[in-house]
Amino acid sequence: MKRLWTFLMEVRAELKKVTWPTWVELVSSTVVVIITSILFAVVIGIWDKILERLVVILL
Repeated sequence: MKRLWTFLMEVRAELKKVTWPTWVELVSSTVVVIITSILFAVVIGIWDKILERLVVILL
């Protein structure tokens, strides 16, 4: 039980050292992730359609 308590105290001490992002940084990072995900989905979708048509033509 003492080891668990020591571990939890160390975790708490380490979490105090963390630099948490501000709300603006958090929102801007989230927007970047969403836009990047959408762009990748579009690119993969386009490649999928191109390859699908190539397979139909070749078969």
